[in-house]
Amino acid sequence: MEQENKSLSAEIWDFLKVRKAWWLAPIIVMLALAGLLIVLGQESALSPFIYTIF
Repeated sequence: MEQENKSLSAEIWDFLKVRKAWWLAPIIVMLALAGLLIVLGQESALSPFIYTIF
């Protein structure tokens, strides 16, 4: 058997489809958005605009 190299997002998508765990999708999306805000908020030109959101 060959092992396929899948990305993390493909693995998560397959997990959600097979297990029918669609309630996890909003949690995963919110965690991804929070991570994106953290990355963009660190010493970037967008920092002042991100800080005004909170």
